[in-house]
Amino acid sequence: MSATNRRADPVIRVPASVGNLGPGFDTLGLALALYLKVTVRKRVDDGQGRLVARFAEPRPAMEDGISRAFHHWPLRTARPASLEVAVESDIPERAGLGSSAAAAVAGLRLREFSDGPRSPAEIVTAAAALEGHPDNAAAVVFGGLTSSRVGADGHVTVARWRWPAGWTLVIATPDVQLATSASRRALPESVPLADAVFNLQRVALLLHAVHTRSAAEMIGALEDRCHQPYREALVPVLRRALALGHPDLLGVCLSGAGPSVLAVVRRDPRPIGRALAALYKREGIPCTVRLNRVHQ
Repeated sequence: MSATNRRADPVIRVPASVGNLGPGFDTLGLALALYLKVTVRKRVDDGQGRLVARFAEPRPAMEDGISRAFHHWPLRTARPASLEVAVESDIPERAGLGSSAAAAVAGLRLREFSDGPRSPAEIVTAAAALEGHPDNAAAVVFGGLTSSRVGADGHVTVARWRWPAGWTLVIATPDVQLATSASRRALPESVPLADAVFNLQRVALLLHAVHTRSAAEMIGALEDRCHQPYREALVPVLRRALALGHPDLLGVCLSGAGPSVLAVVRRDPRPIGRALAALYKREGIPCTVRLNRVHQ
């Protein structure tokens, strides 16, 4: 998450993100170099605290997560400023790439322009409350790979790992939309103890692999038994993507709630991109394949 200045207009640039990252359900998040950009075109000290968001692509007001987040906090000052902003996004919606978390963080950052600064901890806690889970919000705010803990009071504590520079990402997004709410309804109320242990083992291994930059340890660390098997029926080609093999492939997982699929690759990502594209083509499903990197 970064703020820059271009032609005197403040710009907030918020990254996409991958939640869960295989075994880390509602815990692990990874920030992507794919962005939502909000430009503050006008700031008026009128004491009204209003936000007018103009989107590059028209959208229903009910789906404006930026404005929803902007009004999340109670007022801090007696006369908050009103803002007019322009919104552009390269993050596909309902694709499992954290578009709603990016919108939430953007709205909270805009609130800082109107009503005074907030700490990163306040922003990530508010974004997690708006989202209902902390994994995407933590990655968006802090960058890199993050793990999150939600306390009894709702406060989110975040740990961060710098992603190995040599590990790139391939993201396959089929031309279907999947709402997070629908994907969550596919999940059971409980999972077998053996499956919970399976995931805990892989979360620990994944974090150590990233910390030590060990490709050997990363292989197999993205495996999951707690959410991906239950979502297979909703996500085209997921089972075949998870079974994909290549010497440079370190692992494949569902991106967030889906339907995008993420592959972690060492060396050249292009053969993996072609292999993923071929899986979707074989099923007659239009698909966008992106070669991406981690937003650190």
